[in-house]
Amino acid sequence: MKTFTATPADIEKKWILIDAEGVVLGRLAAIVANRLRGKHKATFTPHMDMGDNVIVVNADKVQLTGNKRMKPNYWHTGYPGGIKSRTTGQILEGAHPERVVMQAVKRMLPGGKLSRQQMTNLRVYAGAAHPHEAQAPEVVDVKSMNTKNTRS
Repeated sequence: MKTFTATPADIEKKWILIDAEGVVLGRLAAIVANRLRGKHKATFTPHMDMGDNVIVVNADKVQLTGNKRMKPNYWHTGYPGGIKSRTTGQILEGAHPERVVMQAVKRMLPGGKLSRQQMTNLRVYAGAAHPHEAQAPEVVDVKSMNTKNTRS
């Protein structure tokens, strides 16, 4: 008996739609990361891009537990003294709230070329509208998976 290793011909990718409204960010990111890697499939192969294409809508309505809205996020411009910061709450209320979800999912994936390729299968939108209706995405209800997925 040999161990099954998937080849590119064996890979079937689906389109998944997840509504992030009222869902806790960390739990959402863990579910999305597993879907992107393909770990939910019985034919999972660690060195292949097995994951599905994931669409996350309502990223601006994601919930944070505790005092995480006040957590600072740092970046550097590349110039001397160019360190900048913004709190997570400011990013969510600003022009690009989808970056919070993107960064959370990116940090749940292992580093490397394969993870960067898998991140291209993730589309995050701040509102409820998305341009992927033609792909007929399957709706995954993250709220009903576990009672802890929503903040009460």
